[in-house]
Amino acid sequence: MVQGFLLKYAEIGVKGKNRYKFEIALCEQIKIKLAKIDGDWDFDVTREQGRIYIEASGEFDSDEVIEALQRVPGISAISPVEVIEDMSWKNLERATGDFIERQYEEKNFSFKVKAKRSDKHYQSTSPEICRKIGAYLLERFDGLKVDVHNPDVYIWVEIRGRAYVYSKVYKGIGGMPLGTAGKAMLLLSGGIDSPVAGYMISKRGVVIDAVYFHAPPYTSERAKEKVLSLARQMSRYTGKIHLHIINFTDIQMYIYEKCPHEELTIIMRRYMMRIAEEIAVNNGCIGLVTGESIGQVASQTMQSLMVTNEVCSLPVYRPLIAFDKQDIVNIAEKIGTFEISIQPYEDCCTIFVAKHPVTKPVAEVIRNSEKKIGEKIDDMVKTALETAEIVEIDE
Repeated sequence: MVQGFLLKYAEIGVKGKNRYKFEIALCEQIKIKLAKIDGDWDFDVTREQGRIYIEASGEFDSDEVIEALQRVPGISAISPVEVIEDMSWKNLERATGDFIERQYEEKNFSFKVKAKRSDKHYQSTSPEICRKIGAYLLERFDGLKVDVHNPDVYIWVEIRGRAYVYSKVYKGIGGMPLGTAGKAMLLLSGGIDSPVAGYMISKRGVVIDAVYFHAPPYTSERAKEKVLSLARQMSRYTGKIHLHIINFTDIQMYIYEKCPHEELTIIMRRYMMRIAEEIAVNNGCIGLVTGESIGQVASQTMQSLMVTNEVCSLPVYRPLIAFDKQDIVNIAEKIGTFEISIQPYEDCCTIFVAKHPVTKPVAEVIRNSEKKIGEKIDDMVKTALETAEIVEIDE
């Protein structure tokens, strides 16, 4: 009996005639993810009538494979399966019983058989398969009993070109396969929000790169290492990330010296967006991504977001725009970024926060303040771009 994993998807199923493109993209991402698992094993990934099937051989840790697949956008469910090539009725019954024998040490649970017959030429209908296999299992195992309403275990039998038997279903993260929705540039800080935004946008099939604004000596190397750690953790879900590290010290200090202090946050944010957009355009990105949520801080009021958007020609995507903070924290904990984000190493934004920042900035007023820093800051931006450090990050 062949062992493997049966994968289900959700949204891909409504893509009509283009579905095969999304299936192919998902298969490629699965291959990339599985190739990173050490061990003396081999695998083959195929598409079969609305399912993705992984046939595995050799020595491998099933739990490790499942954990890796749970981090692949596009997969909604994962089930370890056994494949039955000989689908004659007696063999199907016996093989299903052997599967139960191996999977469950104690045979004293309630169960329900669920069948899916994609191959309509098969001799028995789905209800007949459920009834006959259920009767066989009751006869073979004394401790089993049928409960069609609230069983302890569902036993699935899918009839395709071959028969697949499984009883455990592990939830995937859903969404769309990476690479099917273009590429975007994430503004990544050391906080809780931006890594979650990167994760959320990648679930929609968007490949991300990232830009981090570093301000030594006001921010330490530990703050930078913190962001690198966040990027590494994110890459477990988003795939490879090119992190662009921008030295923002001179720009930040010049704004601090020349502009009204209540406008510092919004003006610094506008220059971050300008720099991020230039990097994005030069790297084939078609959008910017931020972790902003309406009203969370002064720079994230509706008015502030409008004034920030003014300097961008690319669209700015904000996956967390209507999330409560606890919603964001819950996701951060789920993806493993929360404990990294709360490490006490400040980034450049938090150090230069004004005591009383403007919450309803007026675009014309901000533009007039920016005229005071003129050409000199443009040269600083050019230098920052030319001296950017680029780090390739992969799990």
